[in-house]
Amino acid sequence: MLRAALRSLLAHKIRLLLTGISIVLGVGFMAGTYVLTDTMTRAFDRIIEGGTAGIDLLVRRENAFTGQMASGAAEEREPMPESVLAEVEVVPGVARAVGDVIGYAQIVDPRTGDVIGTFGPPTAASSWNDLSGFELDEGGRPPEGPDEVVLDKNTAESHGIAVGTTVRILFEGPPGEFEVVGIASYGESDSLLGATWALFDLPTAQRVLGREGELDSISIVAEEDVSAATLQQRVAHVLPEGAEVVTSATVANEFRDQVSQGLGFFRTALLVFAFVALFVGAFIIFNTFAIIVAQRTRELALFRALGATARQVMTSVVLESVLVGLVSSAVGVVAGIGIAMALRALLDATGFDIPASGTVILPRTFVVSIVVGTLVTFVSAIVPARRAARVAPIEALREAQDRGGRSLRFRLVSGAVVLALGLVPLLYGLFGTPSNALQLVGFGVAFTFIGVAMLTPMIARPVAGAVGTPIRRTGVPGKLGRENAMRNPRRTAATASALMIGLGLVVFVAVFGESAKASVSAALDRTLRADFVLTSPTLSGFSTTAAEDARAVEGVAAVSAVRFTEARVDGDSVFLDGIDVEPFGSVADVGDVQGSFESLAEPNTVAVLEREADDRGISVGQTLEVEFAATGKQELEVVAIFSEQGLLDQLVVSMPTFEENVAQQLDMFVMVKASEGVDIGALESQLSEALARYPNVQVQDQAAFRDRFARFLNQVLNLLTGLLVMAIIIAGFGIVNTLSLSIYERTRELGLLRAVGLTRQQTKRMVRWEAVIISVMGALFGVAIGIAFGWALQQALAPQGFERLGIPGGQLTIYVALSALLGVAAAILPARRAAKLDILGSIAYE
Repeated sequence: MLRAALRSLLAHKIRLLLTGISIVLGVGFMAGTYVLTDTMTRAFDRIIEGGTAGIDLLVRRENAFTGQMASGAAEEREPMPESVLAEVEVVPGVARAVGDVIGYAQIVDPRTGDVIGTFGPPTAASSWNDLSGFELDEGGRPPEGPDEVVLDKNTAESHGIAVGTTVRILFEGPPGEFEVVGIASYGESDSLLGATWALFDLPTAQRVLGREGELDSISIVAEEDVSAATLQQRVAHVLPEGAEVVTSATVANEFRDQVSQGLGFFRTALLVFAFVALFVGAFIIFNTFAIIVAQRTRELALFRALGATARQVMTSVVLESVLVGLVSSAVGVVAGIGIAMALRALLDATGFDIPASGTVILPRTFVVSIVVGTLVTFVSAIVPARRAARVAPIEALREAQDRGGRSLRFRLVSGAVVLALGLVPLLYGLFGTPSNALQLVGFGVAFTFIGVAMLTPMIARPVAGAVGTPIRRTGVPGKLGRENAMRNPRRTAATASALMIGLGLVVFVAVFGESAKASVSAALDRTLRADFVLTSPTLSGFSTTAAEDARAVEGVAAVSAVRFTEARVDGDSVFLDGIDVEPFGSVADVGDVQGSFESLAEPNTVAVLEREADDRGISVGQTLEVEFAATGKQELEVVAIFSEQGLLDQLVVSMPTFEENVAQQLDMFVMVKASEGVDIGALESQLSEALARYPNVQVQDQAAFRDRFARFLNQVLNLLTGLLVMAIIIAGFGIVNTLSLSIYERTRELGLLRAVGLTRQQTKRMVRWEAVIISVMGALFGVAIGIAFGWALQQALAPQGFERLGIPGGQLTIYVALSALLGVAAAILPARRAAKLDILGSIAYE
């Protein structure tokens, strides 16, 4: 039976190729994800090692937790007095101690006037420290004085900056201009993974970063005969309360943990799309082996007649699937290296420049990718293999035909059970409060798709007939194509289901995105009273002095800035905003208020979003313990509960309270209200002129501010849709495969049709119309289930502000039309082969 399986594969190379492509693409994306993230991990490791190799200990402020939402490179830690450095320097065993400050900075490209750095990689500044890992290139020198700076090499080379160039740099406070006196590499790397870095001497860095008389950290080198552990104990005795001393190994491990967490999320996100591709491929493999078993009925029956047991027959089919899985997975791993390189180039283009550290291919990549690919193929072929085992020896005396399998009644019952197994965890994950909601939703979506796919044969015949009704009027080829699509509802449904899954997820993303845009637009219509909003195109915040400059413009009645950070309540992460309380009511509406929103101006007070208050049982007058990363747990009095979330997050405090508890101060947006009777157009020009020294600040009216959210959402949706396109491509190969196999199956039928007058061109059109009907069916099923998923998620998130359901009708129409074109493209090769069949040879074919 092993020999039979090998011969079957080698005798049908095209079938092997078409079946394996779906596994190659899915496994390739999986292997590429592992290769890319492992390569990035090595690059980060080298950067971390370079930054900690020159020190033994680090003194810093303690912090309550390390947040994930801050801009720039600095952690949320309070600075310490500069006087701590003098005390550390005299500790016995300290060979050298150097104080540092670090903070937010954005470099302006001198050629274009645009800020360098957009989303993701930090934009930072710090004091020059030869222990930090930076090494000056030849011709440069360390910065000295208030007007000099050293830049990282990747930023300088990417933007044509050389020694002697004058650059503008933006900070939390006022911007400044500096002469570049050096270009610095970081250890063995010229790149900091897309980060930009400006280095000043210590006094200048303290001034521009708002750290006069303060330090963020102190790097310590121990004397040769003193161990790091011993020195750590000595230094700890001289530190003020709230400061700590840690080893360089501890710092390195903390950075590695943060990198691992971030890359782990990135890896998981990409692997989700790989599994979607493999999931779609599983339908294709199932359909392919089901057709193959039906076509080989006589061959398998002959094996039974010659003495093969049912188990041996089943084993031969399973073995064939395993061989296909092994070969395809191995090819997929090789393809994954190319996919990793393509993803790396894409990241480089978006600003995440990965240093040239060599491609990393770990044994885990081979093992996991090949095992998963083979397992998917094996599981997908089990049901067809069991059908093969049920072939009786008497079948050898009959014509090969599709053995219909079990009745549609059994399929109805089993499909309903599987659908219920999907809907229950899906709905509970969306509308309940489980701790593993994402896993439940993922499990539910997968089984819902399987259940729907099992049930679609029940309606495949009438749907194919309805879709094909206009096509029937095109003539004999259209009528025959329609009849072929209706002939075998199981096969038609299985082929259409692969496209249903891919397009269903694309439609779900589109519906969710449209709902998000509609909900945000409605919320802003209710809450935004300002005439203008100052925003940053990078979404990373901007200098707090921009709001001060806007207030000074004649014709401005009110200005209120909004800042945000991550905080914790009862151990849960929440968003917390800082606002200018007094003018806020003039520029925004917070809806219904319990208590007094104006009381936020009092020290140590907080306002809570109504939904958050209901979830936590919070009431006005209660004391709420809020944990900040920099200052730890603080007790704040709840003075207001507000209903509108359009512009604000879960918790809101006054700007003084925010500044007392948050290390980094950047305005995320600033709302500006014009005075009565002022020319709005003229005021917009005046604001733009007053803020010209901030290239990272845009002046937007209400419409432009709403469009900003829509553009951002569109970018995210386009990225998700692009990643899901692979599943649709795999579905296209599934249509090619099904049509190709059905051509083999209908060879005699096609010969008879040719014999009674069907021309080659009509034969091609017949196959193309059949492919179009299957594709449009899959698209319609996908649109329906995508809208259903989108509606369910929108309803689940309605309490969080997703109050509107948006269905992009025009976009969905385009998807259905593109699916029809996909069917035409998928039919090219099968139609050509059908048209080339020899008439007499086809009639004699068995």
